[in-house]
Amino acid sequence: MTDDLIGTQAPVQRITDPEQAIEALERAVPELTDHRRPERVVIDWAVLEDGLSTALPDDFKRLAERYEAFAIGDFLLVGLPDPGEEHHRLRGIRGDLEGVLQDYWEAGMSIGLRPHPAPGGLLPWAESNEGDKFLWSRTGDNPEQWLVTIASRNGGWWHYDGGAVQFLAEYCNGTLDPWGLPPIDPEVTSC
Repeated sequence: MTDDLIGTQAPVQRITDPEQAIEALERAVPELTDHRRPERVVIDWAVLEDGLSTALPDDFKRLAERYEAFAIGDFLLVGLPDPGEEHHRLRGIRGDLEGVLQDYWEAGMSIGLRPHPAPGGLLPWAESNEGDKFLWSRTGDNPEQWLVTIASRNGGWWHYDGGAVQFLAEYCNGTLDPWGLPPIDPEVTSC
């Protein structure tokens, strides 16, 4: 693996509690709460996790139970499953794995990082409208410790050593150096 060839940013303190991560995101993007579901929903995570042969991080799961898919700043699309639509989301993830991520790897553009299900493989969780990919690097068996990996449209790759929801919060509040990503407007739209 070529992790030594790409940079890694780390939060001052990694948020391990999913509820605290969501609160940090809601503070960074106050308009997000206008899009919160009236009630927390039940998503059949087994469809996605069995279909991908891996568990998913709890912060991402809690976010999906509270929010439908949304876009931040008309730039970053956070694709979240809806109850009863889990198979559709699984197909979308598999399409990304078999399409763009496989193409990146085959073209040598992924600097040696392979798509899931390869050991440590990349698993998509968001994307931008400009072709940036937001992924997890499945580093180990504990999804709570996975790195967020950013594949920017300009060819730059980097890691964030925190959860996806904390990444979103720190990207939106400016704590994170965006390394090749544009500044983001915290305006939220439903998808």
